Amino acid sequence: MKLLDTLLAAGEDLTRIRRDIHQHPELCFQEQRTSDLIAKQLETWGIPVIRGLGTTGVVGVVKGGDSPRAVGLRADIDALPMTEHNHFPHASVHAGKMHACGHDGHTTMLLAAAKHLAEHRNFDGTVYLIFQPAEEGGGGAREMIKDGLWQQCPMDAVFGIHNWPGMPAGTFSLASGPVFASSNEFKIVLKGKGAHGAMPHLGLDPVPAACQLVQAFQTIINRNKRPIDTGVISVTMIHAGEATNVIPEAVTLEGTVRTFTVEVLDLIERRMKELSENLAAGFELQCQFEFRRNYPPTVNHAKETEFVRRTLTAMGAKVEHFEPTMGAEDFSYYLLDKPGCYFLIGNGEGQHREGGHGLGPCTLHNPSYDFNDHLIPVGGSMWVNLVEAWFKEQQA
Repeated sequence: MKLLDTLLAAGEDLTRIRRDIHQHPELCFQEQRTSDLIAKQLETWGIPVIRGLGTTGVVGVVKGGDSPRAVGLRADIDALPMTEHNHFPHASVHAGKMHACGHDGHTTMLLAAAKHLAEHRNFDGTVYLIFQPAEEGGGGAREMIKDGLWQQCPMDAVFGIHNWPGMPAGTFSLASGPVFASSNEFKIVLKGKGAHGAMPHLGLDPVPAACQLVQAFQTIINRNKRPIDTGVISVTMIHAGEATNVIPEAVTLEGTVRTFTVEVLDLIERRMKELSENLAAGFELQCQFEFRRNYPPTVNHAKETEFVRRTLTAMGAKVEHFEPTMGAEDFSYYLLDKPGCYFLIGNGEGQHREGGHGLGPCTLHNPSYDFNDHLIPVGGSMWVNLVEAWFKEQQA
């Protein structure tokens, strides 16, 4: 794969930026230092910026020529609330905060592309560089859209990328259709009547009902849902009781639901509510049912996905088919409104990590993770090629 000489020459400076961001992680909607760093860097390269969308979002605007066509490129900028186990010089200086998902790398790859695009402007139209806050559970994409992203930055398509540990470094992977699942949470409280553990007939025990309810939920997956449709119900927390000889008054069940379509999600939510309320009634219990929909499914558009595949292949990159995952990604909000594609770049197996890294694997959301800096010129070159190819195809 041919990389841009300008980005290879700027490799040390770009790596320094990435490691500075890694060293100073900020959580969702708190990315003030990170946003300041991004805005200052863009302005240094002569790129106007729009700030304040989604609280701490930054959008760089690079114009080339006078065409009204426009494309958006997105990088997420927030970190995770977890403690880093690495001890190399650029490890987090903030206890309980860490760039364990590579958003520092996503940001720097897009900054690398911004530098080249601003210096050369070998395209006819406008590129919007979207540096988005709060991907990790805050729905930063949704909030940027609410704050007027589409009105201030009218674009015809939008693209995003995520690093993927375990894939060979610098390879790409993509697929059209659903690639990331919807993310949803539930909380169910079954309330009965507490009693002495030796006299259960004097109470209304919610524990047996909770046990049956967990099992009953799986019948939604294997009996109500079509076998060819994808869905997951995971009860991940059960809280009840304070003493071994006391029947608790209530049991709380919490967990997550993942689907690739809204239709399957509607079915699962409806059946979970019906089972919870009716089973509770059968045990003479009260039921409180809460279901919260977080991120919708991430569904790539076929035309844009094929465009990305074609562009990557023309660059000489190795391109694989991406097997969809039940993880979630708030890039989904962009794809509800605009055509586009969200794809992956391999981060390798972890051999790139310097001495002083943690003993755990280099996987996402792991305290021993670190982004592979060798990807910065790769990702930057990819973004530049994608932009130039996109505008050429639009003109054609």
